[in-house]
Amino acid sequence: MPPLAHDSPEATASAGLTPDAWTKVIFLEDPVCDGCGAGFEMDGGVFAAPRCAACLAQPYAFARARAACVYDEASRGLILKFKHGDHQPFAPLFACWLSRAAAPLLDEADAVVPVPLHRFRLLSRRFNQAAEVARPLARGAGLDYLPDALVRQTHTTTQGGKSARGRRLNVKKAFAVSEEGRRRIKGRRILLVDDVLTTGATAEACARALIEAGARAVDLAVIARVRTARELPT
Repeated sequence: MPPLAHDSPEATASAGLTPDAWTKVIFLEDPVCDGCGAGFEMDGGVFAAPRCAACLAQPYAFARARAACVYDEASRGLILKFKHGDHQPFAPLFACWLSRAAAPLLDEADAVVPVPLHRFRLLSRRFNQAAEVARPLARGAGLDYLPDALVRQTHTTTQGGKSARGRRLNVKKAFAVSEEGRRRIKGRRILLVDDVLTTGATAEACARALIEAGARAVDLAVIARVRTARELPT
């Protein structure tokens, strides 16, 4: 019996998405901003700046970032089906996407840490989507997987619908590093994994907590990122 597509009950040539879904996802290819993963346009075949103007003006606490694809109508449905529909086959697929998009970060990482959920949200959702992607990603790269290094110590409201400032305030001091985590991240370069990068507030808060606890540096890998004003077509 042929495998079924993750996004449809129809059969597909190999496990994954239907051809229609594949063609709609906008995968992020080099050149991208080294700081936030935003796509760059080539200027006459020449690419000079490694970072976008926003990252040069105000760098994130995480050193570098990569995203597998753009967060838009095509990818949103897939991610939400995974995140809220408990559709687990997406986890290894997204990990495969990230193993390619975040290859430069994986090459220099010492360990992989997922963005944690608060225990109340974990009970209601039954799984942490970031952890489900981070686990096979770490295993495939031969890196330490540290699912309990970061803990979410406050039960924050959802980030959806909040302004950039509102998102930052919502997750300020929401994350901490466990005692065991401190021992295992000290002096190491950590690859932080999450599902979507919007304003970067959550990843920023996590990166700060990890660095303050002794991590040498923190990079970020996400399944998808929203387009910035710089990337939107004019």
